[in-house]
Amino acid sequence: MVIVCAVPPREKSIYLLMMNDEVILSYLEELAEKLEILVRDENINIEESSSSGGLCRVEGKHVIILNSKASVKEKIQVMITSLQQFDFSGMYIKPVIRELLDGYKETFQ
Repeated sequence: MVIVCAVPPREKSIYLLMMNDEVILSYLEELAEKLEILVRDENINIEESSSSGGLCRVEGKHVIILNSKASVKEKIQVMITSLQQFDFSGMYIKPVIRELLDGYKETFQ
């Protein structure tokens, strides 16, 4: 017996719901590597900044800086917003990660 379940748009798939945040972060870091973007986990002084990190250019190369003191969920948000600025339409991305990137974009439009 085969059971088919349609997931309404803007709802997370069962795979995304079951996935560990550390695994999601790892997959996002793999995508950054495919795009030749360096990801650095840096100690950002909280007193001077409340930032969880972000995308910048260092010596002409893109770098995503993650605050080492940020939670994994905050790091995922930084990775998503940074990676959405790039064209990855022609490359294979794990479906769960593509869904996450697309869903996050829809949430903030």
